[in-house]
Amino acid sequence: MSRFFSSKYKHLSEYVPGEQPKDKKYIKLNTNESPFPPSEKVINAVLEAARGLNLYCDPECSALTESVAEYYGVNSENVLMTNGSDEILNFAFSAFGDIEHPFAFPDITYGFYPVFARMNGVPFETIALNDDFNVDPDDYCGINKNVVIANPNAPTGLVLSLKEIEKIIASNKNNVIIIDEAYIDFGGESSISLIKKYDNLLVSRTFSKSFSLAGGRLGFGVGSAEIIKDLKKIKYSTNPYNVNSMTQSAGFAAMKDVKYYIDNCKEIIRVREKYKKELSARNFFVTDSSANFIFAKHDKIPGAVLYSELKKRGVLVRHFSTEKISNFVRITVGTDEQMQALLKNTDIIIGENR
Repeated sequence: MSRFFSSKYKHLSEYVPGEQPKDKKYIKLNTNESPFPPSEKVINAVLEAARGLNLYCDPECSALTESVAEYYGVNSENVLMTNGSDEILNFAFSAFGDIEHPFAFPDITYGFYPVFARMNGVPFETIALNDDFNVDPDDYCGINKNVVIANPNAPTGLVLSLKEIEKIIASNKNNVIIIDEAYIDFGGESSISLIKKYDNLLVSRTFSKSFSLAGGRLGFGVGSAEIIKDLKKIKYSTNPYNVNSMTQSAGFAAMKDVKYYIDNCKEIIRVREKYKKELSARNFFVTDSSANFIFAKHDKIPGAVLYSELKKRGVLVRHFSTEKISNFVRITVGTDEQMQALLKNTDIIIGENR
């Protein structure tokens, strides 16, 4: 780093995104992208929107916000569109966290939470998952801290019920509870319905996974009108034009073509369940994932070895060095053909390591 870099960031460990190598063509099962392209309606909408790139985009994302609000059964004042769900999360840490309002989240979860906390000078506590990798809701009840929980959790894929989520919210009425639902369209029940009952709930969502828009960078938050006003104050103090015109058009078109995406989610779920069984039959321990990925470890092959051997063979999965999960790999659910290729190469690696 340069001699000009602020000392306030000296302990900051940045988030490391999944690799995007360009050295050869890979079967990419490492970053939880959809294996399906956007619908034709979305592609056409983006092309048309490109004609107006000489003008600033709508800072309120008015049409898209109204469309999202209508679909999820809330009012426009309850929705804030953002540049991916990472932005809504960062806004929330900035708006609601300080020395007197620390955060708590699981020790094994989305790696951006501690980064956002440190970036915003927010103290935080990590709470250990159970031995079976589940989040214990009792660990978060009445803890007098803001809470953020990914549901389903990443990288385990395990999900809390709506009843368990509500228990956490109801017991922390003086703190903000953020439920990060990046993967909820692949299993579990959304907490969005609870914002009408609780003013301390913020639900974070993304178009990256179930709506095939990872490259478009589109997310949103749903919460009480007061919470959304707080987040807008942060947005308009940092980046008012945060969602570009083409992405707004893509999101609006996607909301008008929801069946295409629902059908894709159903196919991803079908493939996920099929290959959870296939891997279990090959002596893998596989969590009961409700996300668009599988979290698995082999009984004899270390996670780092499996990752590197698959990469040599042109298949990318995600490996984490964190001690508790270092023997696991996270496998994005691809098409049936992509998963067959994964399985074929895994069988070769297993055979070589007998």
